[in-house]
Amino acid sequence: MIKNETTADILKESLFNPKKLPKEAEEVLKDFDTIIQGLLPLNSKQFSKLPDDIRELSHQLTDERDTRRTAYMNEKVTLSAYTRYFMWWNLVRLTRLFSNIDLSKADIKDGDACIDLGSGPLTAVIALWLSRPELRALNLTWYCVDISPTALSLGEDLFLSVAARTLSEEMENKWKIIRVKGQMGTSIKKKAKLLICANMFNEVFQSESRPLDFLAKKYSEDLTRYGDKKTSYLVIEPGIPRSARFISLLRDTFIRKDMSITAPCSHCETCPMDGRLLKGPHMNKTADSNRTGKWCNFAFPVKNAPEKLQKLSAAAKIPKERVVLSFVFATPAAEENKGLVKNERAAQKSDKTVLLRIASDPIRLSEKIGFYACSRLGLVLYIPKKGQLTFSGDLVEVSLPKREPKKDFKSGAIIIE
Repeated sequence: MIKNETTADILKESLFNPKKLPKEAEEVLKDFDTIIQGLLPLNSKQFSKLPDDIRELSHQLTDERDTRRTAYMNEKVTLSAYTRYFMWWNLVRLTRLFSNIDLSKADIKDGDACIDLGSGPLTAVIALWLSRPELRALNLTWYCVDISPTALSLGEDLFLSVAARTLSEEMENKWKIIRVKGQMGTSIKKKAKLLICANMFNEVFQSESRPLDFLAKKYSEDLTRYGDKKTSYLVIEPGIPRSARFISLLRDTFIRKDMSITAPCSHCETCPMDGRLLKGPHMNKTADSNRTGKWCNFAFPVKNAPEKLQKLSAAAKIPKERVVLSFVFATPAAEENKGLVKNERAAQKSDKTVLLRIASDPIRLSEKIGFYACSRLGLVLYIPKKGQLTFSGDLVEVSLPKREPKKDFKSGAIIIE
């Protein structure tokens, strides 16, 4: 907990504090391309073509996804481009997130089984290993599930290489990797203590025509079949409106299952940034037909990202200025709290303070700077004091205004200054 000297507002948590990332993780990320080269080598001609391969794969993952093969990660050229660009960037964002959220709520113990659905080249498992040194001492069995055995095989080799670089001489690697060729729904022998999905649903529902609320309910049931009452679920998706909408709907299903939302939410009320399509008589039917309301996503700048990765991004003509994601981390609720959601809400409303999760970039408001934030009160336009450093993803505790707060005309958000 950090109290800012210029204000009574208290910073409770940051999602992307770079100082939380272990030093050895920074070193691995900085030279991740050399680890890949040792396992999936390219010659000089192939290196010269790499930016074009990356750009082509980027199109297949976005505007040309209808032409992409289902098992595209089995192709060597594609896998090389994916690991050297997309996986590397995903490691940057996942390690930053994993090193900052409270994973102790998952209560992972020695001997537990964990599942990584849509594992690909084990990006999430490697990111967790790098981010949380305290978990390396545990005997964990990871069931890594993906339709591409080639990606899984390379991923295990990458994991073993990363582990070897980060373990001291007297320590051994206690994580067991079990590769499972399949997709969501594939049977796993053990129930998971922690289930992770990173960037899986974004690909799953790209070809879906069914409504997102239906898919969220369906996939929630599919996920929870892998667990029991002690299982935690961490789902991370790209920070785009459709994915954020899906994450918001998935959050609702977890709450209805009596689970706690450990991050990013500061409350269990209706999501005020659910990315719902805007409708109403005031909307311009042509210009506004596809506009969404505020959608939950978090971002951090790439200034601390590996220099070689940024240069490769520029060469591929898809440079990044910031890394964006949407996610939900659902953990088992304490037994005494189950079924007491309404009572908890009533107690919260009598509090003199409120928790705000900053969920936007800075917004210039004439002579001031504001941020949209999520809270149990609904959408908030938060205006910190001048000089107070505030970033996307920060969790801030602020005093409630003594008088009825004003509302922002444009967004309808409650203004807390």
